Amino acid sequence: MGNVMAIFGKEMRSYFGSPIAYVMAGVFLLFSGFVFRNQLLEFHDMTVYLKLAEREEKILLNVNTEVVTPFFEFQTFIWMIVIPMLTMRLYAEEKRGGTYELLMTSPITSAQILIGKFLACYVLYLLIEAMAFGYIGVLSMHAQLDWGPVFSGALAVVLIGATFISVGILASSLTENQIIAAVLSFFFLILLWIIDWAARFASDIFFVILKFLSLIEHTRDMIHGVVDTHDVVFFISAATFFLFLTHMVLESHRWRA
Repeated sequence: MGNVMAIFGKEMRSYFGSPIAYVMAGVFLLFSGFVFRNQLLEFHDMTVYLKLAEREEKILLNVNTEVVTPFFEFQTFIWMIVIPMLTMRLYAEEKRGGTYELLMTSPITSAQILIGKFLACYVLYLLIEAMAFGYIGVLSMHAQLDWGPVFSGALAVVLIGATFISVGILASSLTENQIIAAVLSFFFLILLWIIDWAARFASDIFFVILKFLSLIEHTRDMIHGVVDTHDVVFFISAATFFLFLTHMVLESHRWRA
């Protein structure tokens, strides 16, 4: 455990000792805030319009459906861009700086190195997400929220983040070029994202397989307030699988070192 925490501390210092954490947090919060503001203004305009229309039928707008749900949906998309920027350096920088060989020949196991790096990036991710959750907190002061969908949406973001980070770490372990690592990670995440669209043109067993692999399929219900253990297990399994692949890559490098 001590070795894991040593790697964790090293990576956290590296994040906060360089502009990357601040820039990525700023970019994420800026775009999230922009989308949140737009959804809020649109909700306000629709509410005013319906009041002025004086229609006989009463149309009740739900702040969760109109503001909170789109906010979480956008977050899952923007993280596909931000997370590759956070993970690209985790191994690629070590290789480029010449410290990767030292790590591979040190008494610290590949698993301990991997867990330490994963935890550092994941904690940073959760810190940024917690700041973004402040938008929901401000909204709750002025509107009555249904907290069930809010917490299930937050759970979706927490789980999908672990999967995204594990994919990014795998990409970083495959190259010494940080840009290539980011591109590989982004490409694979986009592929997992658009599988849902491709499934519409598939049939029989391929439809079932593509739907199962689709990230959208497993986040949709949670973001809308329905938590299914099947979806939770999927994300935990996916993150574990990609971390396992990374461990295999690291072990192959250690054998050659």
